[in-house]
Amino acid sequence: MDKKRILIIDDEKDFLTIVKMNLEKTDKYTVMTLSNAKDIISQIHAFKPEVILLDLLMPSIGGIEACEILNKDPFAQKIPVIIVSALEKQTDKLEAYKLGVTDYIVKPVEIDELVTKIEKALRYKL
Repeated sequence: MDKKRILIIDDEKDFLTIVKMNLEKTDKYTVMTLSNAKDIISQIHAFKPEVILLDLLMPSIGGIEACEILNKDPFAQKIPVIIVSALEKQTDKLEAYKLGVTDYIVKPVEIDELVTKIEKALRYKL
């Protein structure tokens, strides 16, 4: 079975480490982490993720702006994006869904819930 490639973009190093370790422990995923969305398009073209987990609030480029960047790239716009945020603001959720995100999860994240959301995103991939 081929492992699915997951890209996690979050400025919290501990979150990146813990989620990467737990996802890879399932033996279903290969995980790449980025601490910012600065070079998101070049990283996506290099790694070719099948799902992106994206933090909403990050310094410089936040999740909403990152989604806008992804939507301008023909390859990147086909990749399901799951927003993972510490905040559950309705306005943020609406904005994210308008930009085409697949799902929205509020931290702290249970790994089982995250795996379920990833599997769902993989099934509905374009």
